[in-house]
Amino acid sequence: VQLQASGGGLVQAGVSLRLSCAASGCAFSSYTVAWFRQAPGLEREFVARINWSGSNTRYADSVKGRFTISRDNAENTVYLQMSSLKPEDTAVYFCAAGGSGYYTLPQEYAYWGQGTLVTVSS
Repeated sequence: VQLQASGGGLVQAGVSLRLSCAASGCAFSSYTVAWFRQAPGLEREFVARINWSGSNTRYADSVKGRFTISRDNAENTVYLQMSSLKPEDTAVYFCAAGGSGYYTLPQEYAYWGQGTLVTVSS
């Protein structure tokens, strides 16, 4: 499975942005997919994840109520809709896929995209 994250950019605080994670590979629709982010000098942190069918999601407390993860298995794509962006959301955002469990740790995911940079100015 190959993952391609896109949609990042430079935005002002308070606006919305949607990230996409497009996948190639027939197994993608059976995998749990997650978004992680990494700010300069910090460790990669969990943002959100969605199970294979989209019926189960989980969010980090820092983004709960502002971010929404969704997926379109027909298009082999997972989305992260980000609203009410804050400067502290600035990071490189990575999508990851693998397995069928409810994973929140980076080491639990086998496949990673290259990351897309989100910069939120105050």
